Amino acid sequence: MNSIKHIEQKYLKKEVPKFRIGDTVSVYLRIKEEGKTRTQIFEGVVIKRKGEGLKSTFTVRRISYGEGVERTFLLHSPFIEKVEIRKKGSVRRAKLYYLRKRKGKKYKVEEKIEREAPSAVQDAAS
Repeated sequence: MNSIKHIEQKYLKKEVPKFRIGDTVSVYLRIKEEGKTRTQIFEGVVIKRKGEGLKSTFTVRRISYGEGVERTFLLHSPFIEKVEIRKKGSVRRAKLYYLRKRKGKKYKVEEKIEREAPSAVQDAAS
């Protein structure tokens, strides 16, 4: 098993963004068409993460022209240029499959608000 992990180390990306389920992300994909290369952006809510190491995947869901579209990406794929976190989501589930049944405003994921520790701020002011 150690030899497999050792071989996988070469193909792992150095900088992987730390996003979680419920976050809204933009995935920048490199696509080849007729000898040309272009970048396509797929933006949506992360509904699933799975696996570890080189085999880790994540699924992003968005609504496009009234239809739900899901796409699964390999986290360490060479075709993914970058993953940008647009919004942090606050959810209590590991998989957000329930979003498949929701439409309109009910599809929204509550945004997580980052707060500073009040005691650290007060101690610094004193």
